[in-house]
Amino acid sequence: MKIKTKNISKSFIVDNRKIDVIKNVNFESADNGITIILGKSGCGKTTFLRLLLGLEKADSGNVIAENNAKISIVFQEARLMPWLNVFDNIAFYMNKKEKNIYKDKIYRLINMIGLNGFDKAYPYELSLGMMQRVSIARALAYDGDIILMDEPFASLDYFTRETLQNETINIFKENKKSIIFVTHSIDEAIILGSKIIIFENGSIKKEYNLIDKPYKRNILSNEFIEIKKDILFSIK
Repeated sequence: MKIKTKNISKSFIVDNRKIDVIKNVNFESADNGITIILGKSGCGKTTFLRLLLGLEKADSGNVIAENNAKISIVFQEARLMPWLNVFDNIAFYMNKKEKNIYKDKIYRLINMIGLNGFDKAYPYELSLGMMQRVSIARALAYDGDIILMDEPFASLDYFTRETLQNETINIFKENKKSIIFVTHSIDEAIILGSKIIIFENGSIKKEYNLIDKPYKRNILSNEFIEIKKDILFSIK
C-alpha cells in the first residue's frame, strides 16, 4: 500500500514573516516497505508527516493514499492514557463491543510486543521502551494500512532502541504494513529502510533504494559504511 504527494507545499507565518517549511514535494512511499524520511532537525520531516496524516492542511498540492488507505501513527512520545491499562490503551480506538470481538487479537499484539503478563499494568508501571511498544501495538490494533512513525525511539537508550528496531522489522514482516518512519539517525535509517529519502530545507534532496538488501543488516559491513558515507555527504 502506497501513499503519494504531488507538488505539496506548506508554509507558516512567524512574526509576520512567511516561512516555507515544505516546498513542492513529490513523494512516493515504498510499496509494502519501510520508507525512511531522514534529515536534520528543522528540515520539515515532522510537518511532512503531519500533512500525510491530515493534521496539517497543505497550501497547495495533494496527498493521495492508495485505495483510501487507513493511516495510523506512532508519535515520539507514547501518549498513552494514564488511567487505562495496557490492554485498554491498545484497544483505545475500539468500542466495548469491538474489544470483545477483537480480544484475541489484542492479546496476540501484547504477545508480539513482548509484554505478556503486563495486560493489566498501567503506564506508570512501565519503562519508556515498554510504553512505546504499547503505542506501536495500538497503531496495529487500529489496523491501519500505513503506519507513520515520528522518531518513536529518539528518547530511548541505545539497547532499547536496538530492540525496538528489530521488533519494527518483525512487525513489518508479520503484518505486511507499509511504514513511513521519520528519523535523524543515519544508522537507524540503514537498519530499517526499504527506501531512504533525504529531506533538506523542506525538499527531497536524494533517495536510496535498499529494498533488495535483506534484514538483518550489518551496518559495519563495507557496503553499508559506504552508503552511510554517501548519506553524510548528501546531508552536509
